[in-house]
Amino acid sequence: MLMPKRVKRRKQFRGTMAGKALRGNTITNGEFGLVAAEPCWIKSNQIEAARIAMTRYTKRGGKVWIKIFPDKPVTAKPAETRMGSGKGTLEYWVAVVKPGRVMFEIGGVSEEVAREALRLAMHKLPVKCKIVSKADLEGSVANEN
Repeated sequence: MLMPKRVKRRKQFRGTMAGKALRGNTITNGEFGLVAAEPCWIKSNQIEAARIAMTRYTKRGGKVWIKIFPDKPVTAKPAETRMGSGKGTLEYWVAVVKPGRVMFEIGGVSEEVAREALRLAMHKLPVKCKIVSKADLEGSVANEN
């Protein structure tokens, strides 16, 4: 599972997921990418499941880049516990994803294989996604300016 080696503080506030992704919204390494269409927290085990689905489908051909990292700790209190007595213990790590964020990239394989691999990865994630190519994103960025 992905998680930070060490952190400055053990527990964090929840924060907000307002607005669109300003960073990480372009494809930098591969030819095709998986872009989030809505805000979401993605757990480290969901990222790992998506990565495994892609690498298995491509039969370890090509290359997969993971562009998100779970660096936010999420705490939970045990079931049937009374209110109070502090914040719960750390349960899992999440990556905060905003709309427009490129989560995964794939390269070195044909378009059909890449699209199918990303489609399989999409089913492992709790967020609506769309598959884009490098040309699609470059065109949309040029139109916005």
